[in-house]
Amino acid sequence: MNYYSLNNKAPKVSFKEAVIKGLAPDKGLYFPEKITPLPKEFIDTINQYSNEEIAYQAIKQFVGDEIPEKELKQIIKETLCFDFPIEKIEENLYSLELFHGPTMAFKDVGARFMARCLGYFNKENKNRDITVLVATSGDTGGAVASGFLGVDGVRVVILYPSGKVSDIQEKQLTTLRRNITALEVNGVFDDCQDMVKTAFLDEELISENLTSANSINIARWLPQMFYFFFAYKQLKKLNKELTFSVPSGNFGNICAGIMAYKLGLPVKHFVASTNINDTVPKYLESGKYEAKPSKQTISNAMDVGNPSNFIRIQNLFDNDLELLKSMFSSSSYTDNETKEAMRKIYKQSGYVADPHGAVGYLGLKKHLNGAQNNLGVFLETAHPVKFLDVVEETLHIKVPIPEQITAVMDQSKVSVAVDNYEDLKSYLLNR
Repeated sequence: MNYYSLNNKAPKVSFKEAVIKGLAPDKGLYFPEKITPLPKEFIDTINQYSNEEIAYQAIKQFVGDEIPEKELKQIIKETLCFDFPIEKIEENLYSLELFHGPTMAFKDVGARFMARCLGYFNKENKNRDITVLVATSGDTGGAVASGFLGVDGVRVVILYPSGKVSDIQEKQLTTLRRNITALEVNGVFDDCQDMVKTAFLDEELISENLTSANSINIARWLPQMFYFFFAYKQLKKLNKELTFSVPSGNFGNICAGIMAYKLGLPVKHFVASTNINDTVPKYLESGKYEAKPSKQTISNAMDVGNPSNFIRIQNLFDNDLELLKSMFSSSSYTDNETKEAMRKIYKQSGYVADPHGAVGYLGLKKHLNGAQNNLGVFLETAHPVKFLDVVEETLHIKVPIPEQITAVMDQSKVSVAVDNYEDLKSYLLNR
């Protein structure tokens, strides 16, 4: 499988090269040269397969022969070491829980898969470390830190916006040490993301062997297809048309869902549910894409004003706005609406949703609008404990602290202050 840049001004590369480079030399995101749908028989009998078998069938064409079957299956086994349960919230509406991994966020899947791919590719190159440079608006940092912790030949540098991630999220990315370093940026997530993209294109940093673990990297992005298949497997017996609502910030997660659809997964519609960072909802209304500075909200992982992966979604629909709108919609919600949804969900079902899941619920309810034949799933992308203050203050409950979180709460934070790109570059060159 070859990958090309969506800016179309860079050479095609292999899966290995795309993973290691992260971003193409022309600043474009890598995209697979072709997508071959899975056999209909496989989809029709999906409930006969294990999650590991489903994941292997979904990903193998994108990896090709660059990782042998035995090793790829082992990578998948180590990636999927936790459950992906479906919980019924109300009639025809379900939550897909993606927070049962080590850092209690959906990004554990992509981070663990990518870490193991990089470890495999770098095992014969012990004299040259790879530096993983990643920006986070919340959960990416912790998932990447956990996924890459102790991986030989890989150093991880995480940029996060100071004061704009939750206390638990900050603990998860600043307390592990070893081969993990956290850079605390005086700015917002978009500043962190811009610094990462600039570093990739800085010729003076070529010797640092940089790659990214954001969802711009294909090895972080593509494995997120898996749990859309897992959800379908669990709900197939209900024999109803399926709509997914995905809380969306950088739009990598929903883009992976659309990839699953392109592979043959039966999905009627995708809803990209956002907070007040509404660049994509506004684009669908006006036809004009206008990136804007991000705004801080209680659903901070979605505080993105210029979502990187939306260009991949446009490409999947041949850059045809009307074709995109036939399968994809997007709506935005305020913090007050998010809190009200959290209260409604808890009152009706006793289910505790985090702010991101609540936004997904709102988008799903708006789209379904009482349609009886439709089955809706919103993605619960993080455990409520990751947003403890907001959840407890909104619902007036005490959230039990899971073991994964207790393990980091008493650890001391260690971070490096960064004000601008020159600070980042200096750190990378002089550490």
